[in-house]
Amino acid sequence: MFNRVIITSGPTIEPIDPVRFISNRSSGKTGFHLANEALKRNIPEIIYITGPSCYIPQGVKCFPIETALEMQQHLNTFGPTADVIIMSAAVSDYRVAKYSQLKIKKGQDNLVLELIKNPDLLTELGKKKPTGQILVGYAAETHDIFENARKKFINKNLDMLVLNEVSEQNPAFNTDHNQVYFLFEKETRKIERLDKTQLASLIWDEIETLSGNRKTNHPEC
Repeated sequence: MFNRVIITSGPTIEPIDPVRFISNRSSGKTGFHLANEALKRNIPEIIYITGPSCYIPQGVKCFPIETALEMQQHLNTFGPTADVIIMSAAVSDYRVAKYSQLKIKKGQDNLVLELIKNPDLLTELGKKKPTGQILVGYAAETHDIFENARKKFINKNLDMLVLNEVSEQNPAFNTDHNQVYFLFEKETRKIERLDKTQLASLIWDEIETLSGNRKTNHPEC
């Protein structure tokens, strides 16, 4: 059904100086399980673009990256010819404006870092999404979760969004289980707490359903 899929995974890290960086709590488990499920479904080419993580699947084409800009380069290379792109990576929204070539020494009581926005990789993909490609995004929200997620779904031209409600009861990051919501064009569905292996299988089921619906609605002449 699919020839090439792209899965992004893990965090990105944005360097401040040679020993420090800005990052987030993503472990890469979600992307790892998504890639393993793709392997089970015999997808011929799986492009796995991952930030620093201990979770690296075997049998995929793995492209390790650190920064959002490095991830952007690989997406620009492989994205236009992918049948499916799953953006499960937690991409840093900001990077430091000026990287220090030398370690910033501790001295003053306060240190101010100027941050600048990273490119919005998911928005870029949504804007240039070729006909037939399925684009899946992820959202991690702590408040106004459905309003924020629906805006993201629409603004980024997604086919499916996996919404994490991050809370004490559902930390989402670096855990083996998760409770999420699936958002589609006309539906929001709650998925009760599951092992991330099972969750990956459900996500691929939905992707295959989306692909099948498109073929049904747009038959070849």
